[in-house]
Amino acid sequence: QLQASGGGLAQGGGSLRLSCAASGSIFKIYAMSWYRQAPGKQRELVATSERSGGINYSDSVQGRFTISRDNAKNTVALQMNSLKPEDAAVYYCHARIQSATGRAVISYWGQGTQVTVSS
Repeated sequence: QLQASGGGLAQGGGSLRLSCAASGSIFKIYAMSWYRQAPGKQRELVATSERSGGINYSDSVQGRFTISRDNAKNTVALQMNSLKPEDAAVYYCHARIQSATGRAVISYWGQGTQVTVSS
């Protein structure tokens, strides 16, 4: 249901852009978020975009990362600028999706995409 792409290797101070597309029987998508998990650490919330337009960032990425979504295309992106070595992690997109059939609201995770930042 969620397909993430765009990870890779960047130098410190560089940029990467992650994308995530939702597919399937979709009536409506509520919050779309990016999480990350570094080795040996818990998965943490990076940024959230509410369907209403509200956006939140973790303190660690505020001012450097930008989340954006396209409700018509059912996509969410994360523009990551001024990357630091501590941003290296596997990044996961997450979305709460209301199905067009049955109208249940279900949480979905993308498959994860690796971001590596060299110092």
